[in-house]
Amino acid sequence: MNTSLPLSRRDVIEARLAEGRQIVAASLAAEFNVSEDAVRRDLRALAAEGKCRRVYGGALPLLTPSQPMAARVGQESGRKRTLAKAAVAMIEPGEFLFFDSGSTNLAMVDLLPKDLKATIATNSIDIASAIMKRGDIPLVLIGGAVDPVVGGSVDASAVAAIEGMNIDRCFLGVCAVSARNGISVYEHADAIFKRTLLRRSAASIALITSEKFHERAPHRIGGADDIDWLVVEDDLPAADEKAASDAGFSLVKASDVTSSS
Repeated sequence: MNTSLPLSRRDVIEARLAEGRQIVAASLAAEFNVSEDAVRRDLRALAAEGKCRRVYGGALPLLTPSQPMAARVGQESGRKRTLAKAAVAMIEPGEFLFFDSGSTNLAMVDLLPKDLKATIATNSIDIASAIMKRGDIPLVLIGGAVDPVVGGSVDASAVAAIEGMNIDRCFLGVCAVSARNGISVYEHADAIFKRTLLRRSAASIALITSEKFHERAPHRIGGADDIDWLVVEDDLPAADEKAASDAGFSLVKASDVTSSS
């Protein structure tokens, strides 16, 4: 296989992969004014060199489980905001909510209505800070040793705190979704924390960007029976949607939630 690519295009693709960003062939083709077939050839070449993973419609960076929460904040902010808007529309007034650590859950904070009349608990430093800056929502911060990758506390003391809560609705942070392996995360302690969180919550929701259906993470949280809804992007590939639905996951398109609210 000829692995030579035009240098400028190769530099752009590799730089974006290094930032942990998904490569969408159609978007890149429009950007460089070339055919999608040309971009797909580029991606096949990079995959052959071990620099990305091919997925439907484009490519993903190689697994980078050590990427800290601070590095994820701001990435794909528009897509995360769309999912966050849908998630906020699912909240009922007066609920006791839990916002699990995650950059997509963080995007929800600015979208919460001022008359929410709810209390939010979180284990996330960034989410707690954002809620405090608003000044209009009661906050419960889960303490413990802060894991920089997770961006919050997931140790034994955090698990013990969750055990004493009756949560109406939790928004779970998830690293990977698989029809075969369920929902998973990179960190062992984080998986234990999230299993407890699901068990103590009457309803559970996870906001899933499409690339997470092609990610792999070593520590399983649970399966389709353990979470109530996955809020997904409108352009989730049909094959991924069918596989997840066939596995028993309840999928909600972001636009379906916002259009009905």
